[in-house]
Amino acid sequence: MDLTNLSDGVTKRKLKKRVGRGIGSGHGKTSSRGHKGQYASAGAGLPGALFVGGQTPLHRRFPKRGFSNARFAKQCAIVNIGDLNAFDDGSSVDMAALKARRIVTGTWDGLRVLGEGELTKKLTVTADHFTAKAKAQIEGKGGTCTLVPAPKKPVRNKMGQGKRAVAKKKPDAK
Repeated sequence: MDLTNLSDGVTKRKLKKRVGRGIGSGHGKTSSRGHKGQYASAGAGLPGALFVGGQTPLHRRFPKRGFSNARFAKQCAIVNIGDLNAFDDGSSVDMAALKARRIVTGTWDGLRVLGEGELTKKLTVTADHFTAKAKAQIEGKGGTCTLVPAPKKPVRNKMGQGKRAVAKKKPDAK
């Protein structure tokens, strides 16, 4: 037994490949990159996973259809009527009160009240949306449902009417 036939349990020391150190090393001249070509020069990265050569890429071949309003849709917190029994009789319920009681956690664009469960108290509820069943239960117990006002629509034409403006008449010169 000598160092040439050791293998199990002993890791051999393998030297790093040193390229460009002469033809005697076996990795000289072109440094194992071949002659010319795209990847022969420094800085030429390997293609990504979606690269398909000279043909039209996948993302341009597939048809683009439909529309998704996921970027613009409001994400609303959902609260059932039965969850509102945690509040005292006659109290006011809104998003801040629900977060204080930890009934709603996280960041939301609005609040939707659904009619699941049974309400036993008179409450003043402020939300962005009420189902018909939820609204009937709240008002049936003597409470009130208040809708949060929607944001105002932006003014589109800030420069006036433009070409559609009625031309002002000049006074008659006599």
